[in-house]
Amino acid sequence: MADKESFFLRVYEVVRQVPYGRVTSYGAIANYLGAARSARMVGWAMNASHGREDVPAHRVVNRKGLLTGKHHFGGSKLMEQLLESEGVKVRDDQVLDFKARFWDPMAQLPPPKTP
Repeated sequence: MADKESFFLRVYEVVRQVPYGRVTSYGAIANYLGAARSARMVGWAMNASHGREDVPAHRVVNRKGLLTGKHHFGGSKLMEQLLESEGVKVRDDQVLDFKARFWDPMAQLPPPKTP
């Protein structure tokens, strides 16, 4: 249980650094944390983060830019509205210009500290 909590906290540290108006993916976060096959666990962390205003979970999408986590936000369009309030355009639950908006923690952050 402690390992899961530690992993979730490490995910939240990364998500807090995603810049305003940018998005990243579950897989990119997992890869950065040295857990390349744990994108689903990053998704679980994002689901568990709801209610935490210090974690901008709306900036985390799937590898194709789809708002796969939208059903975890209060209201079916809240995730989209939060992204659009930051200038990220969304159509049919997908981030437009995904490659231009994508923020890769591997390229932008120093190597993570090992737990």
